[in-house]
Amino acid sequence: MTDAAARHSGRAAPALRALAEADPAIAALSLWCRHRDGAETRTDGETISYGADFAALMPHEQMGLAAHHILHVALRHPARLAGLAQRLGKGFDPELYNLAADAVVNEALLQADHALPRPAVRLSELLAQTLGKEVAAQEALAEWDVERLYFALSKAESGEGRAREAASEYAQAQAFESDLDPSPGEADAAGEVEQAARWRQHMARAMDAGRQAGRGIGRIGHRLADVPQPRVPWEVLLRRLLSQAVMQAPQPSPQRPSRRWIAASAEAARRGDRTPGFQPGQRPLTEVPRIVIGLDASSSIDDARLRLFWAEVTGIARRMRAALELLVFDDEVRHRARLDPAQTRFDLPNLPRGGGTAFVPVIAEAVKLGASALVMLTDLEGEAGLPPKGFPVIWVVPEPGALQPPFGRLVDMTA
Repeated sequence: MTDAAARHSGRAAPALRALAEADPAIAALSLWCRHRDGAETRTDGETISYGADFAALMPHEQMGLAAHHILHVALRHPARLAGLAQRLGKGFDPELYNLAADAVVNEALLQADHALPRPAVRLSELLAQTLGKEVAAQEALAEWDVERLYFALSKAESGEGRAREAASEYAQAQAFESDLDPSPGEADAAGEVEQAARWRQHMARAMDAGRQAGRGIGRIGHRLADVPQPRVPWEVLLRRLLSQAVMQAPQPSPQRPSRRWIAASAEAARRGDRTPGFQPGQRPLTEVPRIVIGLDASSSIDDARLRLFWAEVTGIARRMRAALELLVFDDEVRHRARLDPAQTRFDLPNLPRGGGTAFVPVIAEAVKLGASALVMLTDLEGEAGLPPKGFPVIWVVPEPGALQPPFGRLVDMTA
């Protein structure tokens, strides 16, 4: 027996062989995963560990549970969990994210005629019991990805009411246990985009094989909204836009001559020629660019998304030596704060909530502050007035749908 064979999971081998016949798509995806025996059944996104609890299951349940973890890897759930945890910090709830991921995966597998150890959380049941949405299983799979579901469930005190509490009660009723560990290491955003693109290719080929066979996950895989997309994350897009906005170009200074003019004047004096025309030098780049952040204080902006945005933008301020001006608003500016880019930590203040929405006062204040860029976190429901001159407006919106800003650039937080 070779070392590679010795490392492969003996507990999962029968189920993986059976999947080759029962579900060609899952079997193809399993080839891109590492299967190992371990203390308990879990996955960290690269390796699936099969514990003694797995060996105690019936063969058809072993197939379903193996397929469950293979889909976790293929859909990049551990890596996505790690990325969201890094951005949200202490506000992130890994148990809730794991619940959302399990609900999506289990619903897909049950629609593909797999058996799962019972009880098992399901997307359609979770939506009904937490958000009050009675949706057919196939429609739910086509509409909801894990991040969108996580943010909807995390709205503890918003329009969905007690969604987080209801999700916890549902998880307990279904004897839910977390089975995801964050992917090891800290890959950069570009690396994650590359990995997502690679797994999307694996998924496309595997689903095509399953569709041609007419069985397994390949029959319904084209409906999965949760398939990893090779797209630029919204944080990276926002960073690029802000970097362009605050980039300082050298400005001419009539009070100081250019080095070229000094050299040419000295050479002309040495030769006895006429002094060349004056050429102004450039002012030193001593001004710190100013980013103004407008935070919509209406209840439609939930706390989880607010923390995500806050962590990213304050990080940008530190990296770019930009002064950060915070304006909390509804129909007028309710709170102002100036944040020092030299700080190592920014705490999110207690924000007032409620009232209508108007962007005109925020834009007017940004003009007074001499903004290099204005970032508006909002749901786009408000009066904007005329576009400002001299700086760009970047609208960061959770789930904008078909909405478009009156001017400026739109950044979709769900991307």
